[in-house]
Amino acid sequence: MAIRALPEHLVNRIAAGEVVERPASAVKELVENAIDAGAGAIEVVTAAGGKSLIRVSDDGVGMDRADLAACVERHCTSKLPDEDLSRIASLGFRGEALASIGAVARLEIVSRHESEPHAWRLLVDGGRKEGPAPAAHARGTKVEVRDLFFATPARLKFLRTDRAEASAVADATRRIALAHPGIGFTVAEAERRPLNWPARADLLSRLADCMGEDFAANAVPVEGEKEGLRLSGFVSLPTFSRANSLSQFVTVNGRALRDRLLSGAIRAAYADVLMQGRHAMLALFLQVPPQEVDVNVHPMKAEVRFRDPGLVRGLVIRAIREALSAHGFRPTTAAAGATLAAFRPGGGGGGQAAPSPGTARPFAAQGAAPGWQGWAAPEPGPASAAEEIPVPAGFAETGQAVFRDDRPSAEFRAVDGGSDEALGFPLGAARAQLHENYIVAQTADGLVIVDQHAAHERIVYERLKAGLAKKAVASQMLLIPEIVELPAGDVERLAARAGELAELGLGLEPFGPGAIAVTETPALLGEVDARSLIRDIADDLAEFDASTRLEERLHHVAATMACHGSVRSGRRLKGEEMNALLRQMEQTPNAGQCNHGRPTFVELKLADIERLFGRR
Repeated sequence: MAIRALPEHLVNRIAAGEVVERPASAVKELVENAIDAGAGAIEVVTAAGGKSLIRVSDDGVGMDRADLAACVERHCTSKLPDEDLSRIASLGFRGEALASIGAVARLEIVSRHESEPHAWRLLVDGGRKEGPAPAAHARGTKVEVRDLFFATPARLKFLRTDRAEASAVADATRRIALAHPGIGFTVAEAERRPLNWPARADLLSRLADCMGEDFAANAVPVEGEKEGLRLSGFVSLPTFSRANSLSQFVTVNGRALRDRLLSGAIRAAYADVLMQGRHAMLALFLQVPPQEVDVNVHPMKAEVRFRDPGLVRGLVIRAIREALSAHGFRPTTAAAGATLAAFRPGGGGGGQAAPSPGTARPFAAQGAAPGWQGWAAPEPGPASAAEEIPVPAGFAETGQAVFRDDRPSAEFRAVDGGSDEALGFPLGAARAQLHENYIVAQTADGLVIVDQHAAHERIVYERLKAGLAKKAVASQMLLIPEIVELPAGDVERLAARAGELAELGLGLEPFGPGAIAVTETPALLGEVDARSLIRDIADDLAEFDASTRLEERLHHVAATMACHGSVRSGRRLKGEEMNALLRQMEQTPNAGQCNHGRPTFVELKLADIERLFGRR
């Protein structure tokens, strides 16, 4: 078959398939155009999830007649001041997106530049242009897209339900809004509650609007800079997590995207503080010199390519870890909320009816050992009904609590908490040990409950990690070197990093052009599958020009050692031992969670406790 040039309208529709995958793709392009135009407020309106209508309005600089006529032509843009594609500072190319959308939909653009006495309207119907013609409109631009993919009906079959497409539109807009807190955004869809994110003076307020107040209350700031790269944003405490990664928002130079390199770096940063199967919530903003990142590797600009991926990965991991270490002692509000819910009537989920005022009510604490039953104070009632509540038979009064224990021995042990000066410490002074595992401490403004095993496990683990950080990893020499055959490129990359790997106890030597000899392995790992380890490291070096595989394995072994070497559950501690553990926790990075991501302590403020008893 002879080679022939395709007609222009077909070329445009093919290009549209690359740029506009679904309604959310079109919204993303149009909103980015509005931001590049200097908009201070952007409104997005859709119908049928964007299939029948997409309207994006902004108050930006607008376009004059000549620019409006050119904006729907392919390879026309106002966002590239010269012909240097390595220095792209804008979010997109207006001509490319509008030309693609106009090829597969009915497009109307009304725009007014401040230098024009009136606005201009341009119509594009499946690639056919009409106008520009005079129109009435305020300063800025309004773009309406109707009947998306009417010119390519096969694409409609691959779209999801209206609700799903509307959710995708909202998510795409939210990701952009997070990166631009100074711009107000509104997203409206028929039969759905409009989303409104007003312009904010600070980032955390915008994050609270888009991600919830709970995130803002449980987030820590991230700051990092290296060799011209700058990372900022907020990440959640490890004990405040989600079941999926949909609440992870990352931007590069203001461009919202999902990137495998950055996702992997985030996982690595949380590797030893997050519970398995859980994902952190975060919003990270990476600023990279334009010449250090290629934003044109993906038609929809959903991915980027860094010139030095190892530098970027290292910056992200280090900055997040430092932020978590600096705030790792801070408890989450979610843990305290769950604790309060467990104490409240019906907190265990039994669904029992509330007792009448003025009557005492037995209750079983959630998770309490069999045989224990507390006796709740009466709920407040009329003054005339007030009377002394007799202590039921089988109960003993301790002066601080009324409890009954049908087991042979009680598990509540009051201890001498020492001087009240300890109340000024973050974790306060130890007052009791419950069930030979939980330390109850009094603070200046509340109480803290500590899991002694989980807390000591983190302390021991951080000590082992500190030894690894000093590169003082003992190695064991193999009697017979392990020969691992690899492609020549992998051998070269491993040989170039042999010095760094040696500091972690792994000895490597080239063994001809297509193999590597493993002469030593870290003693901490014991018997190791060197062949599998070397291939994993080689794969990481090929993809990211960096590898944390060996370090991660060493940390895993250290975590296992810490678990077996820490204070066990069921061990009775003296008062001074409890307080010593509390003081060590206060000086240990990431002490708010154990190696498995579970919280090491929960905190209740005095105000919360008073609310439980109706004092507030």
